[in-house]
Amino acid sequence: MTRNKIGKFMAGLLGIAALAGALWWGLFGLKPQDPSPAALQARHAHAPQSALQVQLGEVQVLPGGHRAQSLRFRSFDGQQTMGSIVYPAQAAGPVPLLLGLHAMGRNHHRMLQAEFKGRPTVERTHEVAALALARGHAVLALDAREHGERKNPEHTVLDIMNDLHWWGRREPYERMLIDTVKDYRAVLDWAVQQPGIAPTGVRVAGYSMGAQMALLLGALDARITAVAAVVPPHVDDKLAFVSPRRLRDGLAGKRVWLLTADDDEYASAADNQALFEALPGTDKRHLRFAGGHLLPAHYVESLRDWF
Repeated sequence: MTRNKIGKFMAGLLGIAALAGALWWGLFGLKPQDPSPAALQARHAHAPQSALQVQLGEVQVLPGGHRAQSLRFRSFDGQQTMGSIVYPAQAAGPVPLLLGLHAMGRNHHRMLQAEFKGRPTVERTHEVAALALARGHAVLALDAREHGERKNPEHTVLDIMNDLHWWGRREPYERMLIDTVKDYRAVLDWAVQQPGIAPTGVRVAGYSMGAQMALLLGALDARITAVAAVVPPHVDDKLAFVSPRRLRDGLAGKRVWLLTADDDEYASAADNQALFEALPGTDKRHLRFAGGHLLPAHYVESLRDWF
Protein backbone atom coordinates (compact mmCIF):
# COMPACT_ATOMS: atom_id res chain seq x y z
CA MET A 1 0.00 0.00 0.00
CA THR A 2 1.42 3.39 -0.97
CA ARG A 3 1.94 6.19 1.49
CA ASN A 4 -0.88 8.13 -0.15
CA LYS A 5 -3.29 5.23 0.23
CA ILE A 6 -2.24 4.74 3.86
CA GLY A 7 -2.93 8.40 4.51
CA LYS A 8 -6.37 8.17 2.96
CA PHE A 9 -7.09 4.99 4.93
CA MET A 10 -6.11 6.63 8.24
CA ALA A 11 -8.15 9.72 7.39
CA GLY A 12 -11.13 7.48 6.71
CA LEU A 13 -10.72 5.75 10.07
CA LEU A 14 -10.52 9.09 11.85
CA GLY A 15 -13.64 10.24 10.04
CA ILE A 16 -15.52 7.12 11.05
CA ALA A 17 -14.36 7.55 14.66
CA ALA A 18 -15.46 11.19 14.67
CA LEU A 19 -18.85 10.25 13.23
CA ALA A 20 -19.27 7.46 15.78
CA GLY A 21 -18.33 9.87 18.58
CA ALA A 22 -20.83 12.46 17.37
CA LEU A 23 -23.53 9.81 17.09
CA TRP A 24 -22.80 8.54 20.61
CA TRP A 25 -22.89 12.09 21.98
CA GLY A 26 -26.16 12.81 20.24
CA LEU A 27 -27.83 9.63 21.48
CA PHE A 28 -26.30 8.97 24.90
CA GLY A 29 -24.07 11.84 26.03
CA LEU A 30 -25.29 13.68 29.13
CA LYS A 31 -26.60 17.16 28.33
CA PRO A 32 -26.90 20.06 30.79
CA GLN A 33 -30.19 20.42 32.63
CA ASP A 34 -31.88 23.57 33.91
CA PRO A 35 -34.60 22.51 36.35
CA SER A 36 -36.67 25.19 38.03
CA PRO A 37 -36.45 25.67 41.81
CA ALA A 38 -39.95 24.18 42.05
CA ALA A 39 -38.86 21.07 40.11
CA LEU A 40 -35.83 20.65 42.37
CA GLN A 41 -37.91 20.93 45.52
CA ALA A 42 -40.49 18.50 44.16
CA ARG A 43 -37.82 15.90 43.34
CA HIS A 44 -36.37 16.16 46.85
CA ALA A 45 -39.68 16.52 48.70
CA HIS A 46 -39.86 14.75 52.06
CA ALA A 47 -43.01 13.79 53.93
CA PRO A 48 -42.26 13.81 57.70
CA GLN A 49 -42.13 10.32 59.18
CA SER A 50 -43.59 11.08 62.61
CA ALA A 51 -44.52 7.44 63.28
CA LEU A 52 -41.40 5.78 61.87
CA GLN A 53 -40.90 2.36 63.46
CA VAL A 54 -37.21 1.78 64.19
CA GLN A 55 -35.95 -1.60 65.40
CA LEU A 56 -32.94 -1.24 67.69
CA GLY A 57 -30.43 -3.97 68.41
CA GLU A 58 -28.90 -4.81 71.74
CA VAL A 59 -26.70 -2.18 73.35
CA GLN A 60 -22.99 -2.86 72.86
CA VAL A 61 -20.45 -1.09 75.04
CA LEU A 62 -17.47 -0.01 72.94
CA PRO A 63 -13.93 0.85 74.07
CA GLY A 64 -14.10 4.15 75.88
CA GLY A 65 -17.58 3.41 77.21
CA HIS A 66 -19.53 4.54 74.14
CA ARG A 67 -22.82 2.70 73.61
CA ALA A 68 -23.75 1.43 70.15
CA GLN A 69 -26.95 -0.03 68.73
CA SER A 70 -27.80 -1.28 65.28
CA LEU A 71 -31.01 0.08 63.78
CA ARG A 72 -33.40 -0.92 61.02
CA PHE A 73 -36.51 0.70 59.60
CA ARG A 74 -38.67 0.79 56.51
CA SER A 75 -38.12 4.12 54.84
CA PHE A 76 -40.59 6.38 53.05
CA ASP A 77 -40.95 3.96 50.12
CA GLY A 78 -40.92 0.77 52.16
CA GLN A 79 -37.26 -0.07 51.52
CA GLN A 80 -35.47 -1.77 54.38
CA THR A 81 -32.82 0.59 55.71
CA MET A 82 -30.09 -0.24 58.20
CA GLY A 83 -27.37 1.50 60.14
CA SER A 84 -26.09 2.20 63.64
CA ILE A 85 -26.29 4.86 66.32
CA VAL A 86 -23.56 5.42 68.90
CA TYR A 87 -23.96 7.48 72.08
CA PRO A 88 -21.02 9.09 73.86
CA ALA A 89 -19.89 7.70 77.19
CA GLN A 90 -21.30 9.34 80.32
CA ALA A 91 -23.73 11.55 78.45
CA ALA A 92 -25.63 13.83 80.81
CA GLY A 93 -28.98 14.62 79.22
CA PRO A 94 -29.75 14.98 75.51
CA VAL A 95 -26.70 15.23 73.26
CA PRO A 96 -26.29 16.78 69.79
CA LEU A 97 -26.32 14.45 66.81
CA LEU A 98 -23.87 13.95 63.96
CA LEU A 99 -25.08 12.20 60.80
CA GLY A 100 -22.20 10.43 59.05
CA LEU A 101 -22.40 9.70 55.31
CA HIS A 102 -19.97 7.19 53.81
CA ALA A 103 -18.23 7.24 50.44
CA MET A 104 -19.27 5.40 47.29
CA GLY A 105 -18.55 1.68 47.44
CA ARG A 106 -18.38 1.71 51.26
CA ASN A 107 -21.00 1.14 53.98
CA HIS A 108 -22.07 2.69 57.27
CA HIS A 109 -19.53 0.65 59.24
CA ARG A 110 -16.80 2.79 57.65
CA MET A 111 -18.13 5.76 59.62
CA LEU A 112 -17.68 3.90 62.89
CA GLN A 113 -14.94 1.24 62.57
CA ALA A 114 -11.22 1.34 61.86
CA GLU A 115 -11.61 -1.75 59.69
CA PHE A 116 -14.36 -3.86 58.19
CA LYS A 117 -13.96 -7.48 57.11
CA GLY A 118 -10.24 -7.22 57.66
CA ARG A 119 -9.75 -4.13 55.48
CA PRO A 120 -8.82 -0.73 56.95
CA THR A 121 -10.99 2.36 56.66
CA VAL A 122 -8.40 4.28 54.67
CA GLU A 123 -10.51 7.45 54.41
CA ARG A 124 -10.42 7.67 58.25
CA THR A 125 -14.09 8.56 58.57
CA HIS A 126 -14.24 6.50 61.76
CA GLU A 127 -11.86 9.04 63.28
CA VAL A 128 -14.34 11.80 62.45
CA ALA A 129 -16.95 9.83 64.39
CA ALA A 130 -14.49 9.32 67.26
CA LEU A 131 -13.86 13.07 67.36
CA ALA A 132 -17.62 13.70 67.45
CA LEU A 133 -18.09 11.24 70.32
CA ALA A 134 -15.22 12.83 72.24
CA ARG A 135 -16.92 16.20 71.81
CA GLY A 136 -20.15 14.83 73.25
CA HIS A 137 -22.10 14.05 70.08
CA ALA A 138 -24.04 10.94 69.21
CA VAL A 139 -23.26 9.56 65.74
CA LEU A 140 -25.81 7.99 63.38
CA ALA A 141 -24.84 6.39 60.08
CA LEU A 142 -26.85 4.47 57.46
CA ASP A 143 -26.01 2.30 54.49
CA ALA A 144 -26.62 4.37 51.37
CA ARG A 145 -28.92 2.95 48.73
CA GLU A 146 -27.17 0.23 46.67
CA HIS A 147 -24.47 -0.09 49.36
CA GLY A 148 -23.70 -2.40 52.27
CA GLU A 149 -26.61 -4.70 53.05
CA ARG A 150 -28.62 -2.82 50.43
CA LYS A 151 -26.49 -3.92 47.48
CA ASN A 152 -28.21 -5.27 44.42
CA PRO A 153 -25.94 -8.02 43.04
CA GLU A 154 -27.72 -7.85 39.69
CA HIS A 155 -27.12 -4.11 39.24
CA THR A 156 -24.14 -2.87 41.22
CA VAL A 157 -22.88 0.64 41.86
CA LEU A 158 -20.34 0.07 39.09
CA ASP A 159 -23.20 -0.75 36.73
CA ILE A 160 -24.98 2.43 37.79
CA MET A 161 -21.88 4.53 37.08
CA ASN A 162 -21.24 2.81 33.74
CA ASP A 163 -24.85 3.36 32.72
CA LEU A 164 -24.51 7.01 33.68
CA HIS A 165 -21.30 7.74 31.79
CA TRP A 166 -21.72 5.42 28.80
CA TRP A 167 -25.47 5.45 28.20
CA GLY A 168 -26.59 8.70 29.78
CA ARG A 169 -28.92 7.00 32.26
CA ARG A 170 -29.20 9.61 34.99
CA GLU A 171 -32.18 8.24 36.87
CA PRO A 172 -30.56 5.30 38.76
CA TYR A 173 -27.67 7.47 39.94
CA GLU A 174 -29.90 10.38 40.92
CA ARG A 175 -32.34 8.06 42.70
CA MET A 176 -29.50 6.46 44.67
CA LEU A 177 -28.45 9.84 46.10
CA ILE A 178 -31.84 11.51 46.44
CA ASP A 179 -33.47 8.53 48.15
CA THR A 180 -30.51 8.12 50.52
CA VAL A 181 -30.92 11.76 51.54
CA LYS A 182 -34.61 11.06 52.13
CA ASP A 183 -33.66 8.03 54.27
CA TYR A 184 -31.58 10.31 56.48
CA ARG A 185 -34.40 12.81 56.76
CA ALA A 186 -36.75 9.97 57.73
CA VAL A 187 -34.45 8.64 60.45
CA LEU A 188 -33.83 12.18 61.64
CA ASP A 189 -37.59 12.52 62.18
CA TRP A 190 -37.25 9.60 64.58
CA ALA A 191 -33.94 10.58 66.17
CA VAL A 192 -34.95 14.05 67.32
CA GLN A 193 -37.86 12.49 69.22
CA GLN A 194 -35.54 10.29 71.30
CA PRO A 195 -34.94 11.45 74.88
CA GLY A 196 -31.17 11.06 74.53
CA ILE A 197 -30.89 13.26 71.40
CA ALA A 198 -31.10 17.03 71.31
CA PRO A 199 -33.74 18.10 68.75
CA THR A 200 -31.64 21.02 67.49
CA GLY A 201 -28.06 21.58 66.36
CA VAL A 202 -27.81 18.52 64.10
CA ARG A 203 -24.56 18.24 62.15
CA VAL A 204 -23.74 16.22 59.04
CA ALA A 205 -20.36 15.08 57.72
CA GLY A 206 -19.64 13.05 54.62
CA TYR A 207 -16.74 11.81 52.50
CA SER A 208 -16.75 11.86 48.66
CA MET A 209 -20.23 10.75 47.56
CA GLY A 210 -21.18 11.19 51.21
CA ALA A 211 -19.95 14.79 51.04
CA GLN A 212 -22.11 15.46 48.00
CA MET A 213 -25.12 14.07 49.86
CA ALA A 214 -24.16 15.96 53.04
CA LEU A 215 -24.37 19.25 51.13
CA LEU A 216 -27.75 18.25 49.69
CA LEU A 217 -29.04 17.12 53.08
CA GLY A 218 -27.81 20.26 54.79
CA ALA A 219 -29.44 22.44 52.15
CA LEU A 220 -32.78 20.63 52.35
CA ASP A 221 -33.27 20.12 56.09
CA ALA A 222 -33.69 23.09 58.41
CA ARG A 223 -32.73 21.00 61.48
CA ILE A 224 -29.15 20.73 60.24
CA THR A 225 -26.95 23.62 61.32
CA ALA A 226 -23.48 22.52 60.17
CA VAL A 227 -22.03 20.59 57.23
CA ALA A 228 -18.53 19.16 56.74
CA ALA A 229 -18.08 18.10 53.11
CA VAL A 230 -14.86 16.15 52.62
CA VAL A 231 -13.69 15.84 48.97
CA PRO A 232 -17.09 16.00 47.26
CA PRO A 233 -16.92 15.13 43.55
CA HIS A 234 -17.48 17.90 41.03
CA VAL A 235 -21.10 17.84 39.85
CA ASP A 236 -22.18 20.16 37.05
CA ASP A 237 -25.53 20.82 35.41
CA LYS A 238 -25.50 17.51 33.56
CA LEU A 239 -26.63 16.16 36.95
CA ALA A 240 -28.42 19.28 38.12
CA PHE A 241 -30.91 17.43 40.35
CA VAL A 242 -28.07 16.21 42.60
CA SER A 243 -25.78 19.21 42.24
CA PRO A 244 -25.08 20.95 45.58
CA ARG A 245 -24.68 24.24 43.75
CA ARG A 246 -28.29 24.04 42.58
CA LEU A 247 -29.55 23.80 46.18
CA ARG A 248 -26.92 25.99 47.82
CA ASP A 249 -29.40 28.67 48.97
CA GLY A 250 -30.60 26.22 51.63
CA LEU A 251 -27.15 26.36 53.23
CA ALA A 252 -27.47 30.05 54.09
CA GLY A 253 -26.94 30.71 57.79
CA LYS A 254 -25.24 27.35 58.38
CA ARG A 255 -21.64 26.48 59.17
CA VAL A 256 -20.24 24.84 56.04
CA TRP A 257 -16.67 23.56 55.83
CA LEU A 258 -15.34 22.26 52.53
CA LEU A 259 -12.26 20.02 52.65
CA THR A 260 -10.64 19.42 49.26
CA ALA A 261 -7.50 18.03 47.64
CA ASP A 262 -5.42 20.04 45.17
CA ASP A 263 -4.92 17.03 42.89
CA ASP A 264 -8.27 15.28 43.29
CA GLU A 265 -9.14 13.08 40.34
CA TYR A 266 -12.86 13.76 40.87
CA ALA A 267 -12.76 17.54 41.26
CA SER A 268 -10.12 20.00 40.08
CA ALA A 269 -8.77 22.76 42.30
CA ALA A 270 -10.71 25.26 40.17
CA ASP A 271 -13.93 23.25 40.55
CA ASN A 272 -13.48 23.15 44.32
CA GLN A 273 -12.78 26.86 44.55
CA ALA A 274 -15.86 27.62 42.45
CA LEU A 275 -18.01 25.46 44.72
CA PHE A 276 -16.67 27.21 47.82
CA GLU A 277 -17.28 30.65 46.35
CA ALA A 278 -20.84 29.63 45.46
CA LEU A 279 -21.65 28.65 49.05
CA PRO A 280 -23.77 31.34 50.71
CA GLY A 281 -23.11 33.07 54.00
CA THR A 282 -19.97 33.96 55.93
CA ASP A 283 -19.71 31.00 58.34
CA LYS A 284 -17.82 28.89 55.84
CA ARG A 285 -14.26 27.66 55.50
CA HIS A 286 -12.26 26.01 52.72
CA LEU A 287 -9.46 23.69 53.86
CA ARG A 288 -7.15 22.56 51.06
CA PHE A 289 -4.79 19.60 51.27
CA ALA A 290 -1.97 18.41 49.05
CA GLY A 291 -2.49 15.13 47.23
CA GLY A 292 -5.42 13.26 45.78
CA HIS A 293 -8.89 12.09 46.73
CA LEU A 294 -7.62 10.19 49.75
CA LEU A 295 -6.74 12.97 52.17
CA PRO A 296 -3.75 12.83 54.53
CA ALA A 297 -4.48 11.57 58.04
CA HIS A 298 -4.31 14.99 59.71
CA TYR A 299 -7.44 16.21 57.93
CA VAL A 300 -9.51 14.77 60.79
CA GLU A 301 -7.78 16.92 63.39
CA SER A 302 -8.56 20.01 61.32
CA LEU A 303 -12.27 19.39 61.96
CA ARG A 304 -11.94 19.83 65.71
CA ASP A 305 -13.00 23.48 65.57
CA TRP A 306 -15.93 22.62 63.29
CA PHE A 307 -17.57 20.96 66.28
